[in-house]
Amino acid sequence: MKMARPLMLAGLSALLVWFIAQTLAVNTARRELDQTLLLTTRAVEAEVERLRALPAVVGEDARIRDALAGDGPLQDANTYLEAVAAHVGAEELFLINAEGDTIAASNWNTDGSYIGQNYAFRPYFQDAITEGQGQFYAIGVTTGIPGYFLAARVEVGGAEGVVAVKQDLSILQDTWRAAEADIALADEHGVVFLSARPDWQYRPLVKLTPDALAQLVTTRAYEGVGLGETAPLLTEPPVGGDARGRNWIARIGAVPATGGQVVAIRPLGALQLMAFGWAVLAALAALAVAATVKALEQRRQITALRLSQSEKMEAMVVARTADLAREVDARRQAEADLRATQEALIHAEKMAAMGRMSAAIVHEISQPLAAMEATLSAAEMGMKPPDAATVTRIGKARDMIRRMQRTTKHLKSFARKENAELSLIDLRTPLKSALDLVLPRAKVVGVTPDIQVPEGKVPVMAGAVRVEQVIANLLLNALDAIEAKPDSSVTVTLTTEGDQALIEVCDTGVGISEQDLPRVTDPFFSTKLTGEGLGLGLAICKAILTDFRGTLDIWSAPEQGTRVTIALPIAEKKEETR
Repeated sequence: MKMARPLMLAGLSALLVWFIAQTLAVNTARRELDQTLLLTTRAVEAEVERLRALPAVVGEDARIRDALAGDGPLQDANTYLEAVAAHVGAEELFLINAEGDTIAASNWNTDGSYIGQNYAFRPYFQDAITEGQGQFYAIGVTTGIPGYFLAARVEVGGAEGVVAVKQDLSILQDTWRAAEADIALADEHGVVFLSARPDWQYRPLVKLTPDALAQLVTTRAYEGVGLGETAPLLTEPPVGGDARGRNWIARIGAVPATGGQVVAIRPLGALQLMAFGWAVLAALAALAVAATVKALEQRRQITALRLSQSEKMEAMVVARTADLAREVDARRQAEADLRATQEALIHAEKMAAMGRMSAAIVHEISQPLAAMEATLSAAEMGMKPPDAATVTRIGKARDMIRRMQRTTKHLKSFARKENAELSLIDLRTPLKSALDLVLPRAKVVGVTPDIQVPEGKVPVMAGAVRVEQVIANLLLNALDAIEAKPDSSVTVTLTTEGDQALIEVCDTGVGISEQDLPRVTDPFFSTKLTGEGLGLGLAICKAILTDFRGTLDIWSAPEQGTRVTIALPIAEKKEETR
């Protein structure tokens, strides 16, 4: 019983691997056969299309048209057809009148000349007369040499006829045989007329119906080969282009240029041998695994017997090892926290230094701006007589200086540490101040934020400067998000809902990825590649709002934009705000 299990496992493994290997090999062979079908189809189409236009072109020659109308010597037409056929490499080129009789041919001076032969029974003649063009593969009834016939109708006054060319496609067959490629071409009835396998020549793929057989007899397509006596190559019709014999598989595809089919064949012997080899390897591997498992089981039992007396000591060692591992993890975590704290302190110091430097710069430029504004006022008052154009230019200059003074005023308020005490403020005021603060950045981006506020006051208990800092930071983040995306916008909306005042900052920028969204409020986390903006960070915004008993909610999606919602409780006392 113990020996039977490994053998059963080996047998099942071999069977499974054999099935998988054969399936994979057959699928791979099918894909390779599809490539062969594609290449063969293109080669056949190229060979056929090479002379497809020749009958129509030849039919335009005056010698051919005169011969068909009976106005010119037939010898001129014969000589012309002979020269053209030799030049383009055609097997034969001939002219047939409306009754199907050949009246001129390129082989006029040979023993197997077509002149005087009637080909009215050939489908290429009938199709050319009725439809203008025809094509057909057949064994020549005059020469006994197979070929592909292309024909075109020619009309001269009241007379009509057909110019036909015969192509020798055996060059394709010779190429397949030289390359040892199992390829065959069949006509629309499924009769193989070119094949790399000689034993497939002039055999139907499936059993011919009586109607198809009768049509082939009527057209004398394969006269003399005993087509009705040959056994079909397939016992069952192909399904989805797949065909299979006893020791081969094949793929069958259509050839639009001939209206027939191309067959690519692959012997199964090599595939079956490969699958058998994989099965043998799987069986040996299963036996090796079974032997290894058995050896390991025996070793485990021996080890268990040897360690039965030291189980308590081993448990103590394991417990102590776990304690040491926890101590190591705790130390590593402490070191990581220390490094993070150091980096945070360095970053905070940099930000504080930048704030002090900004405050100093603002202080330095405030007085020159005031002096410039006073100088322009004095210049305007001292003009005698007043010059309207100059007054206008001075007025514009003073407006720009006042705008710079408003910006420096906001920056002073922004840099000043606000008292932690809360006061009753109108939420519209810091909203508009924040907009003034970010207007220079908005002009660089080329988008002016659209701010929508209610007409009445929105009183809240908060700090005006810190609220202004939060809104300015959110506006700068929104402007950064839309800078690289054209046709974007930023909208700020102030509304009330119940006992809550809501500020929504929406942009249609690049958005935030799903994995980064939960971390955007972490201290010093940023998705920006550079340090642009005020540097307050969403973590500081969230902390400021917490002091005001407010909340910060963020929704974002990549390439759709971001919506940040601030909620602050509306003050209960309805009194004038400062």
